[in-house]
Amino acid sequence: MSDTISVTVKVWRQNGPDSPGGFETHPQQISIDASFLEMLDLLNEQLNDRGEEPIVFESDCREGICGTCGVMINGRAHGPQKATATCQLHMREFADGDEIVIEPFRAAGFPVIRDLAVDRSPLDHIIESGGYISVGSGAAPDANLTPVPKDAAEQAFDAAACIGCGACVAACPNSAAQLFTSAKVGHMALLPQGQPERWSRTEAMVDVMETYFGSCTNHGECHEACPKEISLDFIAYLNRDYVRAKVKNRALSGQR
Repeated sequence: MSDTISVTVKVWRQNGPDSPGGFETHPQQISIDASFLEMLDLLNEQLNDRGEEPIVFESDCREGICGTCGVMINGRAHGPQKATATCQLHMREFADGDEIVIEPFRAAGFPVIRDLAVDRSPLDHIIESGGYISVGSGAAPDANLTPVPKDAAEQAFDAAACIGCGACVAACPNSAAQLFTSAKVGHMALLPQGQPERWSRTEAMVDVMETYFGSCTNHGECHEACPKEISLDFIAYLNRDYVRAKVKNRALSGQR
């Protein structure tokens, strides 16, 4: 078996959100052990050598942690390998002679900045609207001072695994961000430290989410595309808490 493959890369090029875009085609011969982003690095070196503009794409940690690397690969967020961020995808997942179509995430809430890079700041706005948690200042408390039930701790860890890549939004037919928001709300709602602001946080984050993204209709594509396989259960928990938050927050504000 050869340790290199020849593929045809069709990559989306676009100067900005208001500019027309289109595909460029580039043949590539690459080691099967190279990561997908290393393949794009090599392509950019070739473009530089020819005096052409390199392809703009985002990456940082390249360890599946930061969430910046997401692109659509052959119509799938992060590509063909399940539970894998784009930076963790390797060329061995493709066959010799394959055509690989690379596009930016397609969602109204993620306008294209340039080429494969999109503006995912609406996800930051959702997190910002969550505000803060009330904790005592001073020296670090003893690790066992605040008891946390084992099941709650494990669920909170599962929710906190979300890396904010936006694949859930890109995969959703409605461009909804419920899976992302439910993970960010859920990991704090499950812990004692998150209780003081639980209801105001839930209402604020959902309201901001709905200004940028579509509504969830339970297609489940978000879970399938998520590199951390965040459970759909968190969306159910979010919907439950949002209804409770509306009632509790109205009562606290004295509204009838």
